[in-house]
Amino acid sequence: MHSSNEVQRLRSPTPAFLRYGLAFVSVAAALGLAYLFQHFHLPQPFAAFALSAIAITFWYGGTKPGILAAVLSLLVRNYLFDPGTNTASRVLYDVVFLIFALLMTQVARARNELEVRVAERTADLTWTNRELALEIVERKQAEYLTSQVFESSPDGIVIVGSDYRYQRVNPMYERYWAKPAEKIVGMHVGELVGMEVFEQKLKANYERCFAGEEVSFADWFIDTYGKRRYLAITYSPLRPDSKQVEAALVISRDLTEHIVASETLRQAQADLEHVNRVTTMGELTASVAHEVNQPITAAVTNAKTCLRWLTRDQPDVEEARAAAMRIVQDGTRAAEIISRIRLLFKKETPQRKLVDINDIIRGIVMLLRTEATRHAITMRTELADNLPQITADQVQLQQVLLNLIVNSIDAMKEVDARRELIIKSRPAEHGKILISVSDTGIGLPADQLDQIFNAFYTTKTQGTGMGLSISRSIIESHGGRLWASNNPSSGATFSIELPIYTDAHE
Repeated sequence: MHSSNEVQRLRSPTPAFLRYGLAFVSVAAALGLAYLFQHFHLPQPFAAFALSAIAITFWYGGTKPGILAAVLSLLVRNYLFDPGTNTASRVLYDVVFLIFALLMTQVARARNELEVRVAERTADLTWTNRELALEIVERKQAEYLTSQVFESSPDGIVIVGSDYRYQRVNPMYERYWAKPAEKIVGMHVGELVGMEVFEQKLKANYERCFAGEEVSFADWFIDTYGKRRYLAITYSPLRPDSKQVEAALVISRDLTEHIVASETLRQAQADLEHVNRVTTMGELTASVAHEVNQPITAAVTNAKTCLRWLTRDQPDVEEARAAAMRIVQDGTRAAEIISRIRLLFKKETPQRKLVDINDIIRGIVMLLRTEATRHAITMRTELADNLPQITADQVQLQQVLLNLIVNSIDAMKEVDARRELIIKSRPAEHGKILISVSDTGIGLPADQLDQIFNAFYTTKTQGTGMGLSISRSIIESHGGRLWASNNPSSGATFSIELPIYTDAHE
């Protein structure tokens, strides 16, 4: 709606001094005409001239200037033209002038109200026209921008009617299917993509969209050239009257290169992880061989003992049975060690399942126990009881712990003081568990505590600089975090925080 300022601007009122000046000018003009008539010995109708002056002043000057003109006219008539007129005649003239002034007041008021209404209506029309003009400009700009986006978008954009026929397509969609827009428009979606694909992958999404739902969908498709494309598609309902869905705006984004690159990167990372595990285990060949040799040697010794008990003049079956039981235990232990080693060497797709982190720690400690003993390192564990299982890939967690413990052993090889390695597990806040590997080695450079996790960064003379980088990547893929800190006295601690349940993907 218009404002009072807008109405005032449109009415453009005359200044007060001009309106009141009009009263004097009009009465003076009436007086001049009356004298002119008198000069030529004509009947001088001053009253008629005065009434005209009053009417003009009321109409153009307003009510107050009109009343001033009436008062001036009465004074001029009474004192200049009819000074000798009797009282009754003067009263009659005065009444006539008064009645005329009152009538002109009503006329002026009606005119003013009409002006206000006209000004208001004009202001309304002006405001409406201005708003309409702005809306037209904005709509044209929006239509232009929409058209530009539609035509130049790197995504395929189409509008499909409720009859599943194309109503409009953009240039990118034309390139997708190697057909000009004029051939696609009017075509049924199934005719273009294939009825089988339409029925199996697209129709249900269109039905949900026509029911008023925003739909997102992604899958592999075969284009006109026979090339596989991974398309992420969104369906948005179009409602011209804000009630009934009459069409669907469909936007297709080609993510083929992104998906292929992601798969390639994932495979490369898996290969790198496998190489890292093989390299680490290769460095520990002597330690692993000794660990496996222990139960095998014990089994051979128990087998010989069993034979001695059986080949006596009076075979001692009970002793032989006990020796045989020890053989079974030694064989089982050797098989378990070999199984753990094979698991680390095995190359397969990571698999998430419920695992016991304490069992994983015990298995790695068992494999590296001989290596620690060889360097006079005391290795002990402080594992919390009744820790909940976590969703994780067992082999990847084994690799992380293997890297951290081997690094700690390397950090203590040249230390002359006490050599101790402690692996702990305990519950943490917010549904997580905390694992730490702490040593009494040479520690880490204080200004490089985070750089050690960068790829190819190493503090070892023979290191590849990939172990810690891979370890952090694995932990983060499980929704956790891995960090390092120096101990107050000596050595360093590597800490792992893992959620008990995670939806993280590799």
